[in-house]
Amino acid sequence: MYTTIIVIALVCVLAGLLLARSRRNKNRSSDLILVWSDEFDGAAESPPDATKWTCEVGGGGFGNNELETYTSHPENVCHDGRGNLVITARKETLTGPDGIKRNYTSARLNTLDKFDHKYGRVEGRIKVPAGKGMWPAFWMMGNDIAKIGWAGCGEIDLMEVVEDASVNHGTVHGPGYSGADGIGGAYKLPDGKKLSDDFHIYAIDWEPSAIHFSVDGNVYFSVRTADLKGKHWVYDHPFFILLNVAVGGNWPGNPDDTTQFPQMMLVDYVRAYKRANA
Repeated sequence: MYTTIIVIALVCVLAGLLLARSRRNKNRSSDLILVWSDEFDGAAESPPDATKWTCEVGGGGFGNNELETYTSHPENVCHDGRGNLVITARKETLTGPDGIKRNYTSARLNTLDKFDHKYGRVEGRIKVPAGKGMWPAFWMMGNDIAKIGWAGCGEIDLMEVVEDASVNHGTVHGPGYSGADGIGGAYKLPDGKKLSDDFHIYAIDWEPSAIHFSVDGNVYFSVRTADLKGKHWVYDHPFFILLNVAVGGNWPGNPDDTTQFPQMMLVDYVRAYKRANA
């Protein structure tokens, strides 16, 4: 009898915890207010909205020994006319504005000086490419990068997919914990499914003392001020948004004979929210 009572009590406690968690998650979603978005509804082959995005142009490896030259050509970045922005990495020889000839082209967009965001939620619904040497990314950097440089400005990587196309990497970089020493976690799709097979929602919920990373609503990693163990928490000022597909580099390695080109990343939307009760 007493055993039965204890079991019933434990079940009640567990049910209460699950209900409280459900209410918290519901409240986190219901108090969001959209402050900025791009739904990528442009006509087929039209360029990104210039009031929202800047196309970076050039190469140089970007500190990662990447192989591509970024362009603003429609062959590398444009709307598909079906509600998506398409960033396409191609195997083609192009001499960049720096006079260096490279064997791959792609695109990299940012919202610097056009939109930046602090706290709340940022999310994107994206279908990533897959292949050896491909490095798609959806990320953010501090808007003071021109003043203090990287990684003092801070970096938040919402989505990076390399080699294993079933795994997304979410990471923060800052002074003393950047590059290979960044602090992050990984989300793996179950049953061997690949992120490149379909669209998925990559998001952060950003608070003054914590950042929570999720894929399709599943929170898989959180970083808090205490996790930095005395190192500087630089996520207390606005960040701008970036989208790109890199080719090669220190992390994914270079493409090989198995890599098929062109490789495309489709972006259904990017949205930023603030919280009503912030």
